[in-house]
Amino acid sequence: MTTSIETSAERTLQLAERVVSSPGRPRGRFSWAEALAYLFLSLGVAVMVTPFVWMLLTSFKPAPELVQFAFLPQNPTFDNYMRVMTTSSFGRWYVNSILVAVISTASVIFFDSLVGYTLNKFDFPGKNLIFIGILGTLMIPTEMLIIPWYTMSVDFGWHIGLAQYWGIAFPGVITATGIFLMRQFFDGVPSELLDAARIDGVNEFGIWWRIAMPLVKPAIAALAIFNFIGNWNAYLWPLIVANSREFYTLPVGLSFFRGESTTEWEKIMTAASLASIPLLFVFLLFQRQIIKGIALTGLKG
Repeated sequence: MTTSIETSAERTLQLAERVVSSPGRPRGRFSWAEALAYLFLSLGVAVMVTPFVWMLLTSFKPAPELVQFAFLPQNPTFDNYMRVMTTSSFGRWYVNSILVAVISTASVIFFDSLVGYTLNKFDFPGKNLIFIGILGTLMIPTEMLIIPWYTMSVDFGWHIGLAQYWGIAFPGVITATGIFLMRQFFDGVPSELLDAARIDGVNEFGIWWRIAMPLVKPAIAALAIFNFIGNWNAYLWPLIVANSREFYTLPVGLSFFRGESTTEWEKIMTAASLASIPLLFVFLLFQRQIIKGIALTGLKG
C-alpha cells in the first residue's frame, strides 16, 4: 500500500512538472496582465538578488576600490579569499558552524517528528494540554532563556573544552515550531495505513520510521532548511557560551573583522560569500521535496 501511494505521488509530481514545462497558451498570445505579472516578479527578483551579487562582486575587489562605489570590480583579485583563509581562524569557524548546524538539524528532525507523530496519532490523557504547553513556549522571548541556558551549561560543564559544541547546540535540539509543523503534517497520513502495519506486526517505532516519515518528506525538508539556516546564522548564544576563540561559529568570528577604528569590508564580504555556500547547498538538496509537497497539495488517500 505504501508503494502504491509513493507511485501515485511520483506520477503526480511528473504531471505537475509537465504542466509547468508546457506552454499554457498558443504562442503569440500574451496578455498585458501577464506582462505586468512578469514585470513585478522580475523587479522582486532584482531586489532580492542584487545585495547577494553586490556582496559576491565586492569580495573580488581590492580595498581601495571599496570607496569608489563601482558595481563591477575594476581589478578583480582572489587576494581577499587568501587573506581570509590564512590570516584568521575562518576554517575552524566554518567547521564549527557546520558541526553545530548539522547536529541541531538532525536532532530537530528526529525529535520534532517523533513528538509530532505521538501527539497526532495517539490518544492519551493530557495530550491537548501538553500540546498547548509546547505552543506556549513560543511566547517566551529567547533573551529571557539566555540566563537559564547559561546556568545549565555551566552546571553540566558544557562551556569547557569540546563540550562547548554541545553547549552551543543544545538549545536547538528540539523546537516547538517543528513539533507544531510535524503534528499538522502527520494529520494527512491515513490512520488506516498505520493500522494495517500494526496488523502485519510492525512495531510502533517501525511504523513511524518506515511508513509515516516517508509520507511527510516535504515537511521534513522545510523543517531542515529553516532549522539549518537559523542555527547557521545564530550569533547571540554562541557568543555567550563559547569561552575560546577556536570554538566560535562564523557569525561570531566575522565580528573580529571589525575594529574600533576600521572595518575590513572586503574580508567581511568574502567571508559572507563563503558562508552562503552551505545554505545554497541545503536548499538545492531539499528543494525537490518542497516542490513535491506543493504538487501533492490536495491529494487524498
